Amino acid sequence: MRSLLMRQILFCQKRSLCSSINSERPRVRFAPSPTGYLHLGGLRTALYNYLFAKSRGGDFILRIEDTDQTRKVEGAVEALKTDLEWAGIECAEGPGFNGQYGPYVQSERLDFYQEHISTLLENGSAYKCFCTERRLNILRRDAVKSQRVPKYDNRCRNLTHEEINEKMNAGIPHCIRFKLTSDCQYFDDLIFGGIAYDVSINEGDPVLMKSDGFPTYHFANVVDDHLMKITHVLRGVEWQISTTKHLLIYKAFGWQPPQFGHMPLIVNSDGTKLSKRQSDVKVEDYRNNGIYPLALVNYITLSGGGFDHVPGAGVRIKTIDDLAEEFQIDKISSHPSRLNPDLLEECNRLEIKRQLQDNDLSKTLVTNLKNLITKTYPKHNLNLSEDHVKTVLDWSVSRISRIEELVSKKFGFLWILPKAKTEVDQVLLAKLVTNLENLEKFDQNTLKDNLRSFSSNNGVKFPALMKMLRGVLSGLDEGPGVAEMMDLLGKSQSLERIKAVVR
Repeated sequence: MRSLLMRQILFCQKRSLCSSINSERPRVRFAPSPTGYLHLGGLRTALYNYLFAKSRGGDFILRIEDTDQTRKVEGAVEALKTDLEWAGIECAEGPGFNGQYGPYVQSERLDFYQEHISTLLENGSAYKCFCTERRLNILRRDAVKSQRVPKYDNRCRNLTHEEINEKMNAGIPHCIRFKLTSDCQYFDDLIFGGIAYDVSINEGDPVLMKSDGFPTYHFANVVDDHLMKITHVLRGVEWQISTTKHLLIYKAFGWQPPQFGHMPLIVNSDGTKLSKRQSDVKVEDYRNNGIYPLALVNYITLSGGGFDHVPGAGVRIKTIDDLAEEFQIDKISSHPSRLNPDLLEECNRLEIKRQLQDNDLSKTLVTNLKNLITKTYPKHNLNLSEDHVKTVLDWSVSRISRIEELVSKKFGFLWILPKAKTEVDQVLLAKLVTNLENLEKFDQNTLKDNLRSFSSNNGVKFPALMKMLRGVLSGLDEGPGVAEMMDLLGKSQSLERIKAVVR
């Protein structure tokens, strides 16, 4: 039993693999299926492939694996390209890009697969299978009843030429299967270290070409990676167990396989698996909810390793060039990557701060915020001067993580100019200005105590004073408390608005 388990799967101790990585110019690919939106796991796979290629002067290729036509979603390819471009991931080759190894959509490469499946049929590595779906279901059901691993029994592997010709002449539908050998394949995983697995123990002969003429993932990705000269395959750990099967297909063709690295799962902060059904794992949702691309990219890299990190140094936003320069594949953790939502908010706040420190980016940020304000408050008299918007952004960078927060009701008073009020006690407000000017601290708690004392000392009811000040400061009936509002406006702006009604 022990030797069987050792043959079944063997994980060797992780070690530095820098010396084992090909020194040639790398060609890597991101090969999603057009079955819907790009999620965080897919973005992480694309990002790490891109950074690996960029760090070594290589090429990043986008390939669309749409062999399962039943799950194809209209518009998914363009959406994927939009998401990758938004994240700063540049494709050297792919659909709509230049490249000499196209087409880059698998449904347009059927001739390639037919040509190469003929090679395997001729050299005896593959065979035609005529088993019906009903028979396969019976096999699965019987295996479950007997508490065995459900797998194909390789029945059609031993059909004679006469039997095959008879079935073909009768027009019986067939697929093409690969002949698995009891051969424990070993490979050096660039992230996990040495891995060995005998796929024939738990699987029957896999299908390479379906009866509809489309290849399966296992066949198409091997053929395409070879023809597109892919040197390194970085993909999710869920494909790790299939890699030994792919190595057998490479061997059947007599091809040199690329090097493989498998990235661990991305999980929630509590260790539970992310679900594609969650609305917060779509890249599009992050973009629509005010998250900046560089913030999301840094968020992903902070959870999975692959970069130098000094303990206690805090979070720092790195550009794509910075990340590519620092990227080291042997530093990727083999443990599941836990996401910390608070870290995303911090990354986005730091990205706002970074943009404010750049002259061109700062102008764009001001313009975007002005557009948001105008859209949110179309019927109000607004203060949208460049200096004011920039001042508020500088002030808010330690308080917010998304600029959309600045157009919420809580912060509406920052932009909406109060209307002229006739029902104000100008003498009282003049005294209040002098009182406030003498305050050393201008925070919410200090202001609350001070305003209560002021109302008591000057014979005015506190609610009446608050109503008057709210009108003077914002002209709004709703919003944060007056003390909080003054704290957010700051001493200078608060006094300026009060003085505006004191003649």
